[in-house]
Amino acid sequence: MDTTLRDGEQTSGVSFSETEKLSIAKILLEEVKIDYLEIASARVSEGEFRAAQKVIEWASKAGYRDRIEILGFVDGGTSLNWIKDAGGEVMNLLTKGSHRHLTQQLKKSTEQHIQDIRETVSRAGEMGIRVNIYLEDWSNGMRHSPDYVEKLLDGLKDEPIQRIMLPDTLGILSPLETFEFCRMMIEKFPKMNFDFHAHNDYDLSVANVEAAIRAGINCVHTTVNGLGERAGNAPLASVIALLNDHLKRPNSVNERKLAMVSRLVESFSGVRIPTNKPVIGENVFTQTSGIHADGDKKDQLYFNELLPERFGRTRKYALGKTSGKANIAKNLEEMGVHLDPDDLKKVTEKIIELGDRKESVTAEDLPYILSDVLKSESIIQHIELKNYAISHALGLRPMATVRISIDGNEYEEATSGDGQYDAFMNALRQIYHKLNKPFPALSDYTVTIPPGGNTDALVETLITWRMGREFKTRGLDPDQTAAAIKATMKMLNIVENDNQVF
Repeated sequence: MDTTLRDGEQTSGVSFSETEKLSIAKILLEEVKIDYLEIASARVSEGEFRAAQKVIEWASKAGYRDRIEILGFVDGGTSLNWIKDAGGEVMNLLTKGSHRHLTQQLKKSTEQHIQDIRETVSRAGEMGIRVNIYLEDWSNGMRHSPDYVEKLLDGLKDEPIQRIMLPDTLGILSPLETFEFCRMMIEKFPKMNFDFHAHNDYDLSVANVEAAIRAGINCVHTTVNGLGERAGNAPLASVIALLNDHLKRPNSVNERKLAMVSRLVESFSGVRIPTNKPVIGENVFTQTSGIHADGDKKDQLYFNELLPERFGRTRKYALGKTSGKANIAKNLEEMGVHLDPDDLKKVTEKIIELGDRKESVTAEDLPYILSDVLKSESIIQHIELKNYAISHALGLRPMATVRISIDGNEYEEATSGDGQYDAFMNALRQIYHKLNKPFPALSDYTVTIPPGGNTDALVETLITWRMGREFKTRGLDPDQTAAAIKATMKMLNIVENDNQVF
């Protein structure tokens, strides 16, 4: 079960719009093919209600309505009415899984809590709503009040409850504890169906998921990119890789769609994926060490089962101060360039020099490095920025006037934008539109500013573009907008050179 649209929204600063929730739900169910999707918490807000309605309306038409679940509460039927009005059929009922939570938060006895749950389950049945139960703080319950947990489940074992959800609410468990506690639940209550819900406070969520499955749990909870409160939840992509490679457990998930949904959720949430995030991070299929690239070239010596093609990705070879000739040769081969040993050595030394200065080097920088080091014509400057003027005034939209030269012919446009760089880009787009020339889409934009507080420090802008393929260009300048403009002009020449070739 994926809980991105409910638990993921408990990430600080994250709130999905109605349209975003629907888009994520469609991809998770139709393309990634997860089994269950928890989409909302009852009673949160009007926006949450509208989003739940929208997702359920689509799910009903698409045949997924029985796989949509909503978190509800023991509240005298208020949550049930909310879920019913939204069109839901399944409630995940939040109950107390530890004696401390029961007595300190609810101020009730075990018997009272069991009776309240029974009444809620009975009312749900009358309304045509199926019920699963979360045992909130179950992990602490098993550590400090296992008799309470057993008594609670004894009191509910004959109720029409579909699944009992065992959350490590505060992310405290070790894999050994997870295995032991889950095994105890299964052995004591063999007729019940259990889920395991991991949190990542000790960076053990995926390890705990593995332990739970080895103990006999058949359903685990994840979120895309590991979103969630505090340190987050078990990340979907890592759990699927674990299921497929370590546990050899059949499942319905389409691995090739994991990177796509991860990028979508990154965009909607505003929470960037760490570059070293397993399976989905930008660098996880990138070899940086020269000796690794050499081993791959000779017999794939540094490959493991996590082949990038499984996830719709490709292996890359980074360029930097640890790059060897094999790394650089791999990148040059993709460009169709072959250098003799002496020239390859010169280019390697230049890239190492740039790396020592902490300058990042992308594959798209290689033609410029070749041109500089070998004095070659590997990239021709078809496009030049002749002039530009950018203005920004309080209360007015930023304006940009841009004049460029394409193979000696000059073109000029002036327009506004939401920011100075946006205005510059809009002027370029107008020029390209009038010339009926394709213009790449900007898919990512990062700015690196060195620490230290110096206002005249160089700013590095790294922009990712997409037009048939994905590529990156960078610009370096004390002014952030100027750095972005330099990266953009480099992009235009790369595209122009590609077009000249083809």
